[in-house]
Parts: sequence; structure tokens; C-alpha cells
Amino acid sequence: MSFQYEVIDHVQLAAPRGSEEQARAFYQQILGFEEVQKPALLQKNGGAWFQAGSVQIHVGIEEPFIPAKKAHPAIRVKNIEALKSYLTKHDVFYSADHKLPGAHRFYVNDPFGNRIEFLEWIY
Repeated sequence: MSFQYEVIDHVQLAAPRGSEEQARAFYQQILGFEEVQKPALLQKNGGAWFQAGSVQIHVGIEEPFIPAKKAHPAIRVKNIEALKSYLTKHDVFYSADHKLPGAHRFYVNDPFGNRIEFLEWIY
């Protein structure tokens, strides 16, 4: 092939109409992402975009809304135990998963029921 894949640019998750403030409360205030200004042509569609380092999550409005309960983004983190402690202090429930050899990982649900995986590889 004359091309190669580099990285995922962003992941889009769906949310119900009018949920932008809930998205900001979760992705900004709890997870620590910064909101990224959407291009003017896309602002009319609603939703919000967030970024932490090179990780971007776009929350888009979908009608009718159905949360992604199985499909999910997986975000690699450094010091996953500190993230667990942080989430516990902020009353965010997480579900540990020990099924992937060589990794510590867990799942959270955003306010809309979308599943998000956090993992740290053990080397």
C-alpha cells in the first residue's frame, strides 16, 4: 500500500439534544479535558468537542439517541491507579476488567450511557 494509518484523529460519541452542559460537566470538570471550539459551520449542529493531549472526543447530537453500550473509545493512560482514585473522589463509578492479558483497564459510562475504556499496558 502507498499509505499508512498514523493515529485516530478523534472519536465521536452521541448524546441527546440539549445535553451540552452535561457533556461539559463530565468531560471538562470531571475528566479534565478542555473544550475545543467547533468550526462555525458545525456549531449549528449542537454538541461539543473536547481534547486532552492528543486525545479528542467529539460529542455529537443524535436523534433518536441510543447510547453506545458496547462500542467504545479506549484511552491509554499513565498511572491508572491514580485515575481510579480520582474518579472515586468524584463519585464516578467504574467497572474493572481483568480479561485483557498485559493490561490494567476499566470502564466508565458518560452521563449519556456511552462506554469509555481506560487502560494502562503492563510492561
